[in-house]
Amino acid sequence: MEAWLKSFRTNIREYGMFIALILIMVLFQFLTDGILLKPLNITNIILQNSYILVLAIGMLLVIITGHIDLSVGSVAAFVGAVSAIMMVQHHMPFGLAFVLSLAIGAAVGAWQGFWVAYVRIPAFIVTLAGMLLFRGLTMIVLKGQSLAPFPETFQKISSGFIPDWFNGDGLHLTTVVIGVLLSIVYIWQELRSRATKVKYGFEILGMPLLVLKLAAMVLVINAFTYVLASYAGLPNILIILFILIVVYSFVMNRTVMGRHIYALGGNEKAAKLSGVKTKQVTFWVFVNMGVLAALSGLIFAARLNAATPKAGTNFELDAIAACFIGGASVSGGVGKVVGAMVGGLVMGVMNNGMSIKGLGVDWQQVIKGMVLLLAVAFDIYNKRKSS
Repeated sequence: MEAWLKSFRTNIREYGMFIALILIMVLFQFLTDGILLKPLNITNIILQNSYILVLAIGMLLVIITGHIDLSVGSVAAFVGAVSAIMMVQHHMPFGLAFVLSLAIGAAVGAWQGFWVAYVRIPAFIVTLAGMLLFRGLTMIVLKGQSLAPFPETFQKISSGFIPDWFNGDGLHLTTVVIGVLLSIVYIWQELRSRATKVKYGFEILGMPLLVLKLAAMVLVINAFTYVLASYAGLPNILIILFILIVVYSFVMNRTVMGRHIYALGGNEKAAKLSGVKTKQVTFWVFVNMGVLAALSGLIFAARLNAATPKAGTNFELDAIAACFIGGASVSGGVGKVVGAMVGGLVMGVMNNGMSIKGLGVDWQQVIKGMVLLLAVAFDIYNKRKSS
């Protein structure tokens, strides 16, 4: 029990957000008379927040390095507009247009990363300029009008579901099977991690607590996939998100690049003296942000089935809020991909629950602002307490 309490205190922000997400879901499940956790609504929450969660992954890396990016909403809108011109007006094949759109996002990220990393202009100023620049370019490209419809193949990025290869009757059996497989992989990964910690003499959870943890996570995984299977199965966008979460979690936790990003955010001078190429790391973090902003723009355009001049409005605020609520530190050097996802879901569930209750947008903004303020205040309080 003592080891568990120590682990909880060490990771209080991460565990606290998981607990907060569960409590918020239970609260709104009660307030909405059971509507929140219905299969259709759970699917809608995923589809409605997918583009913000993609942005949050890129934003997390930017925040960890001690910077901020205010331009991502405008970049998403610009890439969505350019993709519409390629696919709708010029009938370019979906695959080619998709790759070119991501390349445009990378070029935008490289443009902004150059000014931040090599010219040393503060990221706040560079990306504020980028927010105005790419919002203006979006309006110029679209000539102030929406452009639609996109090809059906492109729309399926945001509105399609994986096929049921087991042909379940009333239940998407493929999704159920995937849930079972994920549970097995999770248990294997946890046991492997435990064996590694034992080998090197690290503190570990007692077996009863480990079994309790595994049982709880397996229950959550299978309950989640069963709910989705009761409607239409796993959305395509959830597969994309899962791949991104796995890849970026691996990069941040298991690679040299990830360690350099954390080192840069923790102390830039110390990182530089340790041999970290700080300028290059900053540059590539912004390139990565540009690519993910482009992907977010494509997902949003596919969901709307149109490119609009007002697309991406306030996306940057939601992505930043997801990171800070999910445990990222305002001073950099701290944050996890899974935490950013949990923070994004906290905001998404709150938005969905308040909308179902008929709460006005004005009050929704007030509540979201207070949640963000409290999350940052909690981070500062923890730092002062530890120091």
